[in-house]
Order: sequence, then C-alpha cells, then structure tokens
Amino acid sequence: MSLLVSNDDGMHAPGLQALVEALEDAGLGFTVVAPDRDRSGVSNCLTLDRPLQAVRLDDRRIAVDGTPTDCIHLGTAGLFLPQPERVVSGINFGANLGDDVLYSGTVAAAMEGRFLARPALAVSLVVTDFEGAVVKRFHAAAAITLWLLQQVDKLPLPPRTVLNINIPDLPMSAIKGIRMTRLGQRLKGENPIATSNPRGKTLYWIGRAGGPVAREPGSDFHAVEEGYVSVTPIHADMCSVEAMQMSDTAFAALSHAFGNRHR
Repeated sequence: MSLLVSNDDGMHAPGLQALVEALEDAGLGFTVVAPDRDRSGVSNCLTLDRPLQAVRLDDRRIAVDGTPTDCIHLGTAGLFLPQPERVVSGINFGANLGDDVLYSGTVAAAMEGRFLARPALAVSLVVTDFEGAVVKRFHAAAAITLWLLQQVDKLPLPPRTVLNINIPDLPMSAIKGIRMTRLGQRLKGENPIATSNPRGKTLYWIGRAGGPVAREPGSDFHAVEEGYVSVTPIHADMCSVEAMQMSDTAFAALSHAFGNRHR
C-alpha cells in the first residue's frame, strides 16, 4: 500500500511524528507532504494568488508553504512520487467532531484524496487538556490508526468516501472499542475576542467552537464521550437530498410560476 500522509498542524507536529513512526515500524510505504507550519482551520483552501515552494527535508518528507489541500494537490500530481493509493491525514491535535469538518484542514487534506483508489482517512486525537503532556497519547492513537488502515478495506464503502476518525484522549487500555457514527452538531461558536496591538489598532481572536447541540447516541460526540473511537463516513456531495424531497412539490409550483411570468 502506498500512502500520502499530511496534516494541518505542520510538518513538526507531534501527532504527525507519532503516525510516521508507526508507519515506519510497520514497514508501510509512504511519503509525507505537509505544511511547513500550522495551518489549522483553513478548510479546503487552495493557494491561487502565488506559487508554492516545496522543500524536500529527507527521503520521506516534503514541506510545502501552503495549505493541507495544496499539499495533497501537489502530492497526487506525480511531481514527487507515483500516484498513491490512499491519503492519511493527521494525527490532529484536537477534535474534528460534527461541524468541525467544515473548517478542518485535517479533514480537507483527506477530502482532497477522495479520488484515489482507496478511502482516505482523517484522524484526530480528542485532546481535552491542551496544557498537559499528550505525546504518549499520540502513540496510542497512531497504533489505532495503523490497525484501522489494515481493516478499512474490508468495509463496503462507496467511491469518494472519507473516514473521519476521532480517538479519545485515553490510554489504549481504557478505549472501549470502535463505533461507526454520524456527524453531530455544534452550538454557535463563542463570540470573537477583541484585543489591541501596540499601536492601538483593534484586532480580533476567533472564539472557541461551540459545544455539541445534543450528545445523542449514534453521534460522533456521544461515542467519544463514552470512550469509543468514532468513525464517520463523509463525502464531498453537499446536496441535501432531504430538502429536495421535502420541497419537490413546492418547487414544481415555483418553476411553473417562473415559466408563466411573462405569458
């Protein structure tokens, strides 16, 4: 299996390092193409207003001065390596649950690999103590990721599926199992926080993400809180089939009215 590995926390992030060590120990073929610095929260952004610089750090690692999506776009273009079979993105420092997938660079990198032969993985460690030492937890998360890589092709998944994986910040012995989940929903995020620079100009920090609307069984929030690894299949088709079904009759009437507007 040939893997293209990336993240949004940057080339030197501990989650990526733990994942690389696990892949090396398993003898898997992979190349890392990752941002040269933290690019969290950039979603599916492509850099179109300037050229990108890619620096080869060693035989396995290439740092790009762009977004996670840029990295996968370059990595699947045949510039550095043959076409990989799968993208693995992570291990992210923090959750990507529910509405987080709309903003996450980790998920965006995996989504950019949706055209490849095998389903992409976006992996996040649901860190609750951002001040504490979590490096050892990343090694547990990397071991779980490696196991999932060996199992995921047994799942009957449609083309262009991305698996969004969230791993509780627990010792391996405390993780109860793995659940397939749906995306939960978050409340509105906290308000921006105003501050000033030394010259008196007002600046704003984006507020923290909101908490979950509800911790319903079957959601990714609920699974992680119960001590399970959450695996949520997602895809790029944002069309709301439910809205189309609910509005079908009403839309037909609108279409008829539009056709008759000048008759």
